[in-house]
Amino acid sequence: MNDLTQTPEMLIATMGARARRAAATIAQASDAQKADALRRAAQALRDQAPAIIAANARDMENAAANGLSPAMLDRLKLDEGRIAGAAAGVQQVATLASPLGSIIDRQVRPNGLELSRVRVPLGVIGIIYESRPNVTADAAALCLRAGNAVILRGGSEAKESNRAIHAAMLEGIVAAGLPADVVQLVPTTDRAAVGALLKAAEFVDLIVPRGGKSLVARVQEEARVPVLAHLDGINHSYVDGAADPAMAEKLVVNAKMRRTGICGSTETVLIDRAYAQGPALVRALIEAGCEVRGDEAVQGMDARVKPAQEADWDTEYLDAIVSIRLVDGLDEAIAHIAAHASHHTDAIITEDGARAERFLNAVDSAIVMWNASTQFADGGEFGLGAEIGISTGRLHARGPVALEGLTTYKWIVRGTGQARP
Repeated sequence: MNDLTQTPEMLIATMGARARRAAATIAQASDAQKADALRRAAQALRDQAPAIIAANARDMENAAANGLSPAMLDRLKLDEGRIAGAAAGVQQVATLASPLGSIIDRQVRPNGLELSRVRVPLGVIGIIYESRPNVTADAAALCLRAGNAVILRGGSEAKESNRAIHAAMLEGIVAAGLPADVVQLVPTTDRAAVGALLKAAEFVDLIVPRGGKSLVARVQEEARVPVLAHLDGINHSYVDGAADPAMAEKLVVNAKMRRTGICGSTETVLIDRAYAQGPALVRALIEAGCEVRGDEAVQGMDARVKPAQEADWDTEYLDAIVSIRLVDGLDEAIAHIAAHASHHTDAIITEDGARAERFLNAVDSAIVMWNASTQFADGGEFGLGAEIGISTGRLHARGPVALEGLTTYKWIVRGTGQARP
């Protein structure tokens, strides 16, 4: 057990040293043993669902009393269905092919040396996240399957839920003969512990922040450890003049309203002036319960549209609110996205294949879609199992980060006695 009388720096150093030892053990564990641990952990989540739901109820009560928004409360809430989904995600990770040991490339040099690049674990990963307690299960599963130890620091609003999920995960991990220290949960909500984790370069190889813009900004500013950033999802759906109206209405309403609190939700809709069914699209969103904020042209389509302010084009609402702007064709849509997107997920809806290909090639986002809802921006939907997050950066890993994104590589050189002249 961790000694809560320690300073945050001492606490993180103690946890980090234990994680380093556990990482060395897990890196040598067989793939079958790691998969067995995850299957056992998934069953423990199912078995302990009543205790997890009870813990979550305490978090929900406190969060409501503290004025957490409906969208954030939705992220926090756990029920039997969501716990079953989390368990299924953990079990799915157990079935995925492990990237460890795979040969990225191989060559034989003229002198006979055989060089291979082989995937290996990163080591110790620190994950800092807010609100969503399911991240505790997802992160633990992915890090373990990729041969890493992980230190988890969840948000204070989900502390009871995180502890209950962590306890269930540990039950399965330990039952499979792996060390409990392979998945540790920071036991304090003291914000100083986050700062200590960000500076623990001796013990931590990668930091992954999952949360709002202020959390990510703090991590990027303070970290002395490499950061895999998961930024906000200012996502766009562009309705081209050649879009099929029925498809456009179905996809835009789904992209915004299926679940408004997830990072794949569309926040801005761009409509080509050549698209004749703009008023019907705006009406469909409003009738689905969405507040629409639009430019003057969009306000003219429906009296219920509120004026969009400049800040709206740069806002991740995570709520039933959308900003809509009319644009003069594909080039203006691409320019708007370049100026306002967070490089997360952007989509075009069109029946014109040439325009679609231009959009897919020109938009510099981690995920670019044609005739699909942005709500598909999810590791599970991409066949990756649970995800650690969606990276919006350009280095190491981009888009949904799953097993492969939690590995690095090393060079293996095999010789037959070569000495360098």
